[in-house]
Parts: sequence; structure tokens; C-alpha cells
Amino acid sequence: MKKRKTELLKTSEAESDSREFESVFREYWAYVYRILKRLVGDPAEAEDLALETFFRLYQHHPRKVDGFQTGGWLYRVATNLGLRSIRSFKRRERYEIEAGRFALEESPEARPTVIHEQAEEQALARRALAKMNERQSQLLVLRYSGLSYKEIAASLGLSPTSIGPLLVRAEREFEECYRVLTREEL
Repeated sequence: MKKRKTELLKTSEAESDSREFESVFREYWAYVYRILKRLVGDPAEAEDLALETFFRLYQHHPRKVDGFQTGGWLYRVATNLGLRSIRSFKRRERYEIEAGRFALEESPEARPTVIHEQAEEQALARRALAKMNERQSQLLVLRYSGLSYKEIAASLGLSPTSIGPLLVRAEREFEECYRVLTREEL
């Protein structure tokens, strides 16, 4: 009888954890996917990385720990996965070609030269992000994904008042990396 109660309690806890995870998944999926899509530029890769992010949460989520910032943890894991992805030359090259083909197919723009120039600028921006300090690139990705200073601070474990100055420095570093890359392209 005691064994049966223990089994029922374990089953009940597993169902509760499953519902809790599903709730977190529904709440954060769009944010995580949007960050990754902007970062890697390929919807399929962004979806794969978002699923990997949630798989890691499922494996490592500290249950009922006070102060655990689920959103911040997800954003951090997602940006780390995304940055690792774009640092890989072979994958980056393949995804940029696919993204260019997708842009040509889906773009209302009738001038291929404009589309090509935009794709080159996006690829250059991704390369600049990959060359930057990881924390600086994470700040920019999170900010330009539409997150507020408070959300960025929570995801990176920083004070919300420090985000503004850190973003200014990150933007300067990005500009410098971008200029260097554009000079190399010429």
C-alpha cells in the first residue's frame, strides 16, 4: 500500500512538472525564437536552437528555487547557442545562402541588387557580432530583439541602471568591428 502511494505521488509530481514546463514553454517560446531568428537569420536554425534552449531548460531547470529567473536563463542560453552557431563558418555560410534564397523568394522587392545588398549588410552585421566580446554582442542582440533594459538586466544578471552605458559601449564596439569588416570587403 505504501509503495502504491509513493508511485502515485511521483506520478503526480511528474504531471505537475510537465504542466509547469508547458506553461513556461508557451510563455517564452515567441521571445526565444525571435531572438534566435534575428541572431542567426535562418528561421529553421532559429527554431532548432529554440528547441535546444527549451530542452536544456527541461533537463536542468531547478525546480522551485527562489530567485531563479527563468526568462533570463532562457535568453542567456538562447543567445549563447545563437552566437556559437554564427561563429561556425561552414554553418554560417550555408545559412546565409539559404537566407538569401528565402529573401529572394519572399521579398516584395523586385530589384535583386537591393536584396543582395541587404543580405550582404546583414551577413556583415552578423560577422561583426561574432567578432565582438560575447557579453557586448548579447547586449545588442537582446536590445534589438525588443527587450527592455529591465529584461536585459535580468537575462544577463546585471543591474538595470548599468544597461544604458553598457549598450553605448557595445554599440561603439559593433561600429568599430563593422567598419573594419567593411574595409576588408573593399
